[in-house]
Amino acid sequence: MKQFWTEELFNSKKPIIAMCHLQALPGDPGFDKSGGMKKVVDLARKDLLALQDGGVDGIMFSNEFSLPYLLKVRPETTAAMARIIGELKSDITIPYGVNVLWDPYASLDLAAAVDGKFVREIFSGVYASDFGIWNTNCGDVIRHQHSLGAEKVKLIFNIVPEAAEYLAPRDISEVARSTVFNHLPDALCVSGLIAGTETNATTLKQVKDAVPDMVVFANTGVCLKNIEEQLSISNGAIVATTFKHDGIFRNSVDVKRVKSFMDKVKSFRKNFE
Repeated sequence: MKQFWTEELFNSKKPIIAMCHLQALPGDPGFDKSGGMKKVVDLARKDLLALQDGGVDGIMFSNEFSLPYLLKVRPETTAAMARIIGELKSDITIPYGVNVLWDPYASLDLAAAVDGKFVREIFSGVYASDFGIWNTNCGDVIRHQHSLGAEKVKLIFNIVPEAAEYLAPRDISEVARSTVFNHLPDALCVSGLIAGTETNATTLKQVKDAVPDMVVFANTGVCLKNIEEQLSISNGAIVATTFKHDGIFRNSVDVKRVKSFMDKVKSFRKNFE
């Protein structure tokens, strides 16, 4: 069986990357000015430690509560995220990456600044989305990556963006094959409509069958009831909402839910040893 880069980085087959969702940041409409950055850092640390104690394989930091999102983020967002991750670095014990929603340039800037091992973004395609017409320029983004000296940062392409669809209908298998051929991603991920919405297993299988030699992640809605089905198809999963108290998106991480989930994952992974 082919060995993927994820197995080396995370020291595990079919790794689980947990999202550490940062609270609204300076400049965001929801920023808590009275609590300030100290509150954001404190809450991020609490979630980070709960995820690590629960046994996840990797962490991805994102400005999840910077709603409504920008397609080109302002510099204060990247600066704030760099400060937060910098303050947390002594607590991080597993591989980590970043996602500055929804800006691939800023994601790479941040990864370069904080030594992130991977980024997840919308790198290719053009979409009709909740954010308006969503266009990309992958060639320019990759050149920016190289100008930063960030060639070793792994690029996870989300080819089924949340809250968006291709401007012109395209078969997802064809999208997967052409994305891999044209852009040389390190991984693809497949999402549901919004955060916490289950990734369609049929779509996930279509993508994996189309590019069997590529890492493919289930990106949203993975939970206890579907984790075995999702991992039987994919090379791993990116998980957030199900780790939170009562499985509610805006809540903090519940270490008991993380441990229950990871216990099931570890049992399932024994089939692939």
